[in-house]
Amino acid sequence: MPSPTRSYATTAADAPLKPFKFERRDVGPRDVAIDIAYCGICHSDIHYVRNEWGSAVYPAVPGHEIAGRITAVGAEVTRFKAGELAGVGCMVDACRTCASCQKGLEQYCEGGATLTYGSPDAKAVRSGEPTYGGYSQRIVVDQDFVLKIGHDAAQLAGVAPLLCAGITTYSPLRHWGVGKGTKVGVVGLGGLGHMAVKLAHAMGAEVTMITRSKSKAADAKRLGADQFVLSGDDAALAARRGSLDFILDTVAAAHDLAPLFGMLKRDGTLTMVGAPPEPLAVGMFPLILGRKALAGSLIGGIAETQEMLDFCAMHAIVSDVEVIPMAKVNEAFDRVVRSDVKYRFSIDMATL
Repeated sequence: MPSPTRSYATTAADAPLKPFKFERRDVGPRDVAIDIAYCGICHSDIHYVRNEWGSAVYPAVPGHEIAGRITAVGAEVTRFKAGELAGVGCMVDACRTCASCQKGLEQYCEGGATLTYGSPDAKAVRSGEPTYGGYSQRIVVDQDFVLKIGHDAAQLAGVAPLLCAGITTYSPLRHWGVGKGTKVGVVGLGGLGHMAVKLAHAMGAEVTMITRSKSKAADAKRLGADQFVLSGDDAALAARRGSLDFILDTVAAAHDLAPLFGMLKRDGTLTMVGAPPEPLAVGMFPLILGRKALAGSLIGGIAETQEMLDFCAMHAIVSDVEVIPMAKVNEAFDRVVRSDVKYRFSIDMATL
């Protein structure tokens, strides 16, 4: 039978999130049911529910950084059992047949992955309902899109944001071969940037934090940065010209890329995971004269997300979080917009 589920949702772009009840589908043969313990707040949740991307479907239940405990599995499920810790990230399905899916890159599904919230839901209890996300009691997901959590249960609040912030930064670091002997720059010390520093440091790289905020120097060092550079300090930037193999840019606001290209070595790559609302100016000469590259990266596929979780469990990495009750979610949204959190909010679903 479908399960009545409490959640928080919004019904319009300018409306606050408030209590909302809906039904999760029954557990099918290949499904895993999870009671959600914590759900992280991603800035994407805010963009979506406020319809800043023009794609919102209401009522909207956001949340794609989900960690909890399995309560039931379908008859054909082989990889999970009730009682285990598990997580769900940004996707709950994909076409599984396109070239990207066949390579384990479901995030680039050519038919469009089914997102954890806001996608057409072919398995919805009521026809036409969208997928509903993790700001809710429970979730039911096909086993192929469920992740095993190797951390201790006491760490779940900090594990939840790994399902987006963690994999968003892990995937490009792995793809561009960051490891021992690599010199990496991380631009921006926020929800994504703090995870990038932790992960690059654990991979053995020498990490340089690049930010406009001098006040973040101590935190950058605590998180694992070896060097700290103010992006507005021309002398400091010049002194590090041609010093980095790879730069991961997590900033989602307008900023000048030219100094960053200057910090790259020949054949270096600057990869964007932040998405400024307006196009950034890119001069071609810094690229041409050093055979440098500007790239972008989304999240990771399911296999790589599992690899990331295993890596984080091995290295005792979790996100730095401020745990909040569900009743403070609207306040938390406003604080995220003001960058007033170190470095991620995690909602305690026991307060729902």
